[in-house]
Amino acid sequence: MAFDIDIGFVSHPGVRDINEDFCGAMLPSPAQIDMGAIAAVADGVSQGGMGREAAQTTVVSLLRDYYGTPETWNTTVALDRIIGAQNAWLAGINRRRAPAMGMTTLTALVFRGQSYALAHVGDSRAYLLRDGQLLQITKDHVVQHPDFQHQLLRAVGYEDQIVVDYQQGDLQRNDVFVLLTDGVHGSLAQEAIQARLQQQLSAQDTAQALIDAARKAASHDNLTALVIRVRDLLDASLRDENMGLQTLPVPPRLTVGAVLDGLLVTAPVADNGVNVLYQVRDPHSQKLFALKTLHPARAHDPQERAMLAHEAWLARRMRSSGAADYLVRIHDQTPRQQPFTACYLLYDWHSGETCAQWLARSGPLQVTQLLGLASQALKGLMLLHRQNVVHRDINPSNLHHGDDGVLRILDLGVALSGREPLAARELHAGTPSYVNPEQWGFPGDGDTADAQQLPDTRSDLFALGVTLYQLLTGRLPYGEVLPYQIGRYHRDPTPPSRYRPDIPIWLDHVLLKAVARKQSLRFETGEEFLLALERGAARPLPAPPATPALLRHPSTVWKLALGVSLLFNLLLIYWLLFLPK
Repeated sequence: MAFDIDIGFVSHPGVRDINEDFCGAMLPSPAQIDMGAIAAVADGVSQGGMGREAAQTTVVSLLRDYYGTPETWNTTVALDRIIGAQNAWLAGINRRRAPAMGMTTLTALVFRGQSYALAHVGDSRAYLLRDGQLLQITKDHVVQHPDFQHQLLRAVGYEDQIVVDYQQGDLQRNDVFVLLTDGVHGSLAQEAIQARLQQQLSAQDTAQALIDAARKAASHDNLTALVIRVRDLLDASLRDENMGLQTLPVPPRLTVGAVLDGLLVTAPVADNGVNVLYQVRDPHSQKLFALKTLHPARAHDPQERAMLAHEAWLARRMRSSGAADYLVRIHDQTPRQQPFTACYLLYDWHSGETCAQWLARSGPLQVTQLLGLASQALKGLMLLHRQNVVHRDINPSNLHHGDDGVLRILDLGVALSGREPLAARELHAGTPSYVNPEQWGFPGDGDTADAQQLPDTRSDLFALGVTLYQLLTGRLPYGEVLPYQIGRYHRDPTPPSRYRPDIPIWLDHVLLKAVARKQSLRFETGEEFLLALERGAARPLPAPPATPALLRHPSTVWKLALGVSLLFNLLLIYWLLFLPK
C-alpha cells in the first residue's frame, strides 16, 4: 500500500499584532518510510512575552528529532523522550527568569503504518472525522471554571516534570484529522468545524476555510489550523508481517534438489526443532541464500509464526541503521522479484564459518585474532543497543566470520525490540551457559536468590564475555550450565592465563570483569568494554576483587556454627561425666 496523505495548514495572527502560534509537518525520507509522518501545532503562552519562541522551538525540535530516534522505538516512547527534553530545557530557562517565560501548548500526531499516535498537553485540540462523525480526541488541560477557562493547568516549560496525554488508534482510509489552537476551536462550534471538514476540498483549502470562518466569528486570538486527509495507508509493518506469515503455509521438510519459489535447495544447515535453515541457490544468478522457516512440527503454532514475523520486521528495520554492516541482509522478495508463496525468511549467504566452527576446527584463537573479533562484535552490539535491540543469544554459533573478514551477528529470532510478541518476551531464551546469572535469579552477592531479572544490554555483554573467554581458552568460565543451575555461580571463574600462559595479564582482567559473578563488577556498556580492549596494556584494568569464601559458599557459616555448637556440647558432656562434682 502507498504512503498517501494530504497535509495543509494555515497560521494567522488574527486581530493581534504578533502570532504566537506555530505549526509544522514533516514527511519521512525514502530510507525512513517506516517512521511515518509527523505533524504538530503549538500555541505559545503570551503572558511571559516569549510564547512564539517557545512554540516554534518545541515544534521544530519535535519534527526534526523524531526522525533521529531508533525505528524500533514505540512511537509514544520517541515522542515522550523528545517532549521531555524540550520541557526540561524550557523549564530550566523559566526558573532563571521572573515572571516565567517560554511556555507553550502542544498537540502532535504521528501516522505510522496503519495506526496513529497522539501526544497532547495544553488547550490546543485534535479532532478526527470518520464515517461522517467528528470526534474530539484530546482533552483541554484548563481550569474547569467559566471565569478561568483560559488558565492552563499543563504546558511545555511550565514545570520541571511534564505529564503528556498519549493516545494510539487505528487509521482508516478517508480519515480526516485537524489540529486547532484555541483561537479557532474557541470561536467555532463543533458542527461548524465538521461542516468544513466534510467539504471535498484539499487539506490546504480546508485549513484556510477554518481560519476564514474563525475570523468571521470575530475570534480574538491567533488562529492556526492543520488538516490531514488520509488517502491511503502505509504498510502496517509488523502487523502486516504477522498477518502474512500466519496465512502462508509452512513448507514441508526440504531435501537437496527440492525447489521452492524458484530457489534450489543445495544443503540443510541447521535444525533446532523450532526453526530449520537451508542453503538455497538462485539458478539464474547462481547466488546463494539462507532460507529460514519453521519446523513442520511447529507449522500450526501461531506464537512461533509471530516470533518469525518479528524477526523479519526487525531485520528489515535494521537495514537502514548502522548495525546493518554487522548483520545479514534480509530480502523482501525472491530473486525474481516475486512474493513468497510459503512461510519463510530469505537472507544473504556469506561464505566463511561461525566462531563455534572455527574453534572446533582450529582450537583456541590467538590473542591478536581474538582482539579483532571482539572489536567487531562489540561495535555491532553497540549499534544494536542504540536501536533499543537486545540480541539475547550471543554465543560462538551466532557470530559468523566471513571470508570477507567481517564478523556478523546472526539470528535475531529471540531479540527484544519493545515490539516483540508477548510469548517471545516471556520466553527464557538464550543458551544457558551464556546467560547472565541474574536471569536465573542469582544475585551474585551471596544473599538468597532474587526474582529473575529481564535481559537487557548488559546480558549481551556478559554473553559476549563468556564467548571471548571460550574462544581464547576452549573452556567456559563457569563450566557447562544447565537451566536454573545457579550453583555454578558460587565460585569465581579461573583466570584465562591459567590455561594459556601467553595471555597477557591485562586481557585476563578485562575478561574476568566481563564475566564477573556480580553484575556491578561488569562492564555497563559496550563502549566501556571496547575502550578497555583498545587501551590494553597502556591503561590496564585492576584485577577484579575475589569473592570472599563466606560469600562464595554461604553454607560455610552454618557449618562453622554447627561445628562450634557440636564442640560445646561435647565439652559439656565431658564436664558432666568426668569432672569432679
